[in-house]
Amino acid sequence: MTTFSPIPGTTPVQGLHHVTVMASDPQRNIDFYSQTLGQRLVKVTVNFDDPGTYHFYYGDLTGQPGTIMTHFPWPGAKKGVRGNGEVVATAYSAPRGSDGYWEARLREQGFAPTRSERFGQPVLTVEDPDGTWVELVFEDGQPVEPWPASPVPAEHELRGFHSVTAWVRDTGAVRELLVGHLGFTEAGSEADPEGTRTRFRGSGDGVGLYVDVVERPGKPRGTFGAGSIHHVALRTRDDAEQEAYLTGLTEVGYRPTPVQDRQYFHSIYFREPNGVLFEIATDAPGFPDDEAVEELGKHLKLPAWYEDRRATIEAHVPKIVNREYGNTLGSRDLSAAAPVTESGESGIEVHTAGRPLGEARVAAVLLHGRGGTAPDILSLADELNLSAFAYLAPQAPGNTWYPLSFLAPVEKNQPHLDRALATVDAVLTELEAQGIPPQNVVLGGFSQGACLALEYASRSGRPLGGVVALSGGLITLDQSGDLSGTPVFMGVAPDDAHIPLSRFQESAAHLRSRGAAVDDRVYPGLGHSINKDELDAVRAIMQRVAGQV
Repeated sequence: MTTFSPIPGTTPVQGLHHVTVMASDPQRNIDFYSQTLGQRLVKVTVNFDDPGTYHFYYGDLTGQPGTIMTHFPWPGAKKGVRGNGEVVATAYSAPRGSDGYWEARLREQGFAPTRSERFGQPVLTVEDPDGTWVELVFEDGQPVEPWPASPVPAEHELRGFHSVTAWVRDTGAVRELLVGHLGFTEAGSEADPEGTRTRFRGSGDGVGLYVDVVERPGKPRGTFGAGSIHHVALRTRDDAEQEAYLTGLTEVGYRPTPVQDRQYFHSIYFREPNGVLFEIATDAPGFPDDEAVEELGKHLKLPAWYEDRRATIEAHVPKIVNREYGNTLGSRDLSAAAPVTESGESGIEVHTAGRPLGEARVAAVLLHGRGGTAPDILSLADELNLSAFAYLAPQAPGNTWYPLSFLAPVEKNQPHLDRALATVDAVLTELEAQGIPPQNVVLGGFSQGACLALEYASRSGRPLGGVVALSGGLITLDQSGDLSGTPVFMGVAPDDAHIPLSRFQESAAHLRSRGAAVDDRVYPGLGHSINKDELDAVRAIMQRVAGQV
């Protein structure tokens, strides 16, 4: 039985803070959540990691924690596929006895709700316009701040969240996190069409108390796309408690991100072993922090660091109408946009993740190591958790880019080395054809892939947005050319069996002598692997690239 081992400086988590979902059409999203479900659009801002994309927040009158559904709309995005390792449904609390009203309302508006029962309570499930499962649980829930302009009569209004449902391979891993470290209690289990459903309850007494987990061993993982739930956020009381969670979760191996300033709350992110992405978010400062309650959602709000680019951002984001005020925001007409066709370089196997190329403006090209695969290195996309990026990972023939050590005479690795460099160049060329120039690309790799990434950056002359070498060094030290300002991150163990420390240091010095902004770090005890500090450094480079586009 899992017992609670509290993280010092924390109290048991109260429950849900918000849920974040990927959408496609922004106006269709607004109309469903505000006009069909009656949730107030309390904030219109942008994705802070990708300022060309809206971030919509829906909730009660002021967007209290436990009521907040958020969406990133990516126009034209492909639809996701539900599977293990993700949250697949968000349930709202609805007044007991209003199930007839809601079923009729949803059907009148063209949706097809289905009825079921869960832990003795009636449930309606419906797909939103992008295929996200939205559920209504009918119960005597706690009240929230009503929105006077809601199109839903007051007696039937939704009352914030009831729960979320995640699909996983192993419930035990989630139990260890929620019960063992975050202070949830296990509330019970029952049969579900997909497997065994286990319910965990937060410590609060308000809304959004439950996380349900359905165990589906052997079932496939989800594929992220429009309609996919990106993450679920849990509540923490203040910044001090969040810092304690950051420290404690790091110590037990969850590798949370540094604290991210999301303007209306502060956040850390981490994945549990099944792959479900969790966030811990502070309650404060809240959505009325930069907009009066009577005008919440009326304006496009930008953080201070993007205000000097307001005109550019407003010209790029799609035109939308907030039905509460009847006002229009944004300028881009989606109906006039030409479809974008994704194509690949003939003969090169490239695996992808993250933002579709047709919608992305920044990309990360990741190169696997000897004996590794493109899917292996592409798993870093989940760790980096930057939704602005398209991630591409070419596959080396026979799982190796060249046959011998990177320290062998160059001619001994030919013609394989030239072919590998040509593969990277072809991917960069294809990205440029898709509208993503080299300065908007971060090129990185691990081990042999790190050596290849450094060598390509050294030789190509392309002005890359950043270069990342995780346990790697330059293949040659006789190249020339200006690398002024190119951000380069390099990490290695002092006793790495494949990357001599002397060569690592020579590589950093050589790149620095050519003007590159090199951040080289040596990690005792790292072995031939990747640690959290390296991922944080990579994430920082990528965030700078996204913020400049």
